[in-house]
Amino acid sequence: MSREELQNLERLMNYIAHHFLKKRDWEDVSKTEWAHISGEFNLLLRKQQKAKKVNIDPVLLGENYFYEHLVIKKLKPWKSRKAVASISSPNFTKLNIIAGALGYNNYIDFIRNATDSFSFHELKINIPLATVNTRLLDHLVGRWYCYNRNLPFKSDKETEERVWRSALEIYKSGDEYLVERTGKDNHMYYGKITSYANYIFIIMNSTTFIRQRHFIGRLKDVEDKLKTPGFTINELNFISTCVSFNEEPIALYEIFDRVEHIKNFQKVSVDLALNSPLLPKHIMVHLKDRQLNRITEH
Repeated sequence: MSREELQNLERLMNYIAHHFLKKRDWEDVSKTEWAHISGEFNLLLRKQQKAKKVNIDPVLLGENYFYEHLVIKKLKPWKSRKAVASISSPNFTKLNIIAGALGYNNYIDFIRNATDSFSFHELKINIPLATVNTRLLDHLVGRWYCYNRNLPFKSDKETEERVWRSALEIYKSGDEYLVERTGKDNHMYYGKITSYANYIFIIMNSTTFIRQRHFIGRLKDVEDKLKTPGFTINELNFISTCVSFNEEPIALYEIFDRVEHIKNFQKVSVDLALNSPLLPKHIMVHLKDRQLNRITEH
């Protein structure tokens, strides 16, 4: 392998380590964790094959593929200063499969378009003299689906009403609470979330183009409700501001719906028909009228 090929492989492995375990470096992932990641990939591959309605079994990854073939045989020898020319190339068919499971067309598409890391440090969302409601933020950590009506008015689906669903994850890193959210195609949003009293604020940047989004929501009487044993927050309501797909500034009514089971969480954005089985009825009640959910007068 060449030095550039090994650097690209390291990018992929770091991306996977962060994507599944929120770890910065592939060297921080244990053999057991790599085996877990192989299982997660195989679940993704089966779901993708089922969605394509193809009756052929997908090509799956061995339990120790990442650790034995990519870590032990490729990356560790390179980091130990073994001559790069003596390190054999990986199976690029499998790298294409891995990249495809992550939402890219192939491995080359991943190399060209994947973002190495998110610049969370560039985002400021704190109010110095206010007390952060960490109890509420801890409660919000988890996986969510976000629903809104930010879709083009004119498209090939003009006669069919649609709802846009994104996947979002909230997690704690040090003293901060961070968010990652899927966008259209392969780009992502990354950001910070904070809370003061019963208000929640989110700020996000896009990985691929200049677009910043802001969210503000409120949970009335949440401080008292959180003291109630067994109380859970499964739905959040926000007003968000952004630039639409038509490049118009708009404000949207947006609903976050908690995903209870990790195995059901799909880290991808999709547009759904109003009668889609993937669109919960309690979400549709709020988003049925597109005009009421898009504020475009400015």
